[in-house]
Amino acid sequence: MGKEELVVGVYADDLIVTDACAEDIDSFKREMVAHFRMSNLGALSYYLVIEVRQEKEELTLDQSAYTSKLLERSGMAECKPCVTPMEERLKLTKASTAAKVDATLYQSIIDVDQRIVFPKTGGSRLQLTVFSNADMAGDIDRRRSTSGVLVFLGLALISWLSLKQKVVALSTCETVDCVDGGQIVIEFVETGRLLMDILTKPLGHLRLTELKEMIGMEGYKG
Repeated sequence: MGKEELVVGVYADDLIVTDACAEDIDSFKREMVAHFRMSNLGALSYYLVIEVRQEKEELTLDQSAYTSKLLERSGMAECKPCVTPMEERLKLTKASTAAKVDATLYQSIIDVDQRIVFPKTGGSRLQLTVFSNADMAGDIDRRRSTSGVLVFLGLALISWLSLKQKVVALSTCETVDCVDGGQIVIEFVETGRLLMDILTKPLGHLRLTELKEMIGMEGYKG
């Protein structure tokens, strides 16, 4: 369909079709309608809890409505904001005497929270960059570390992960194989740019704000 590449995103029975050439998109739609019962909903405005605003020079993704629903579900809609999500240098332990929380409710909120992304608007080189690091045995009960991963497409943070490692022993064999094979390129990151600290450590206000700015969260408004 022309020189440009047509991309189709599929989720259940919903399709997103994108291409630099409008004629290619129209041709694809006609071909699909000839084989399947389909509805054309026009320009994309909402998809998978993400609101989409398309303008001439930029595309904006917004999740403010979804985030508000999440706060209501967790009973935090009327809570005052806090400058830090955790007490700085806090170390959690199973021996804590603090009141227990509903583990099922907490896990459901965390699982849903991972669908929230923090996009930047405007054009940029669409280079895929991944930052990855781990703390050092942050789990004082079982000596396990917490891994943090941030994935950027250009300047936009498109995926993230914060997860306690399942085992203490670590293996780097697979990573080394990928580097030797040229599949990935590893670059040194100085201490001040360790973005993953925001996912693996309880930080103070200044450092938290600095990292939020670096990953595009600070000052973002939907």
